[in-house]
Amino acid sequence: MFSISDIMSWLKPSRTIPVTRWRAPSRWRTKPSTFTILVIGLWLFGTGDGMLVAAGLGVSPWTVLAQGLSTKLPMSIGLATFLVSVLVLLLWIPLRERPGLGTISNAIVIALALQVSLVFLPRPEIFALQLAEVLIGIAAIGLGSGLYLTTNLGPGPRDGWMTGIHQRTGWPVPAVRLSIEVVVLGIGWLLGGVVGLGTVLFALLIGPSVGYGLMIVGTFGRDRTKPAENVSGDGFPELDA
Repeated sequence: MFSISDIMSWLKPSRTIPVTRWRAPSRWRTKPSTFTILVIGLWLFGTGDGMLVAAGLGVSPWTVLAQGLSTKLPMSIGLATFLVSVLVLLLWIPLRERPGLGTISNAIVIALALQVSLVFLPRPEIFALQLAEVLIGIAAIGLGSGLYLTTNLGPGPRDGWMTGIHQRTGWPVPAVRLSIEVVVLGIGWLLGGVVGLGTVLFALLIGPSVGYGLMIVGTFGRDRTKPAENVSGDGFPELDA
């Protein structure tokens, strides 16, 4: 049975990362159930990214870069996504960031899910159906993020790079994130990646989508004996969009 407070919590997105029953004690120590939730969350994330690609209305900034690379080089968008993650991980070295199991899984599973989903996802030509696919994709990314963020197994490659720059330079996290994504988006667009309505909708809706994803996951999985983690006001910095 849910309490009145549980029911009311469904009316607003979470501003904290809930401490769940499956939360790992460290970035490299986990249970099979926690790893399963991590993989499910990352697979949902990658499938949501695939929906944005299949809809053809524009994709998230990092996927614009991967899409652009796949048009210039003999590789699929999934492989391009993986290679971008590997290159970003190399940028962790001078920043002395520490990866976790979630970091490595992020690079592999999201790229694989993106590539596999494109084999099966519809590619509608009617605008209303394209828009619906974009919105469902953003919702899938939000729910997937809610699952993988609560495992406590480390940030994704792009987020570790972002937080590493913040820690080494003292620049505000929102400014670092915005600067990185603007540069990535610009390079991807110049390479031939698709920028459009889907890109704009992603930018506007991904924050609330992750908030609701965390709320849903917290409602069903929260460890009631422990307080939730605080989330800084940078729009969920661990989200690897």
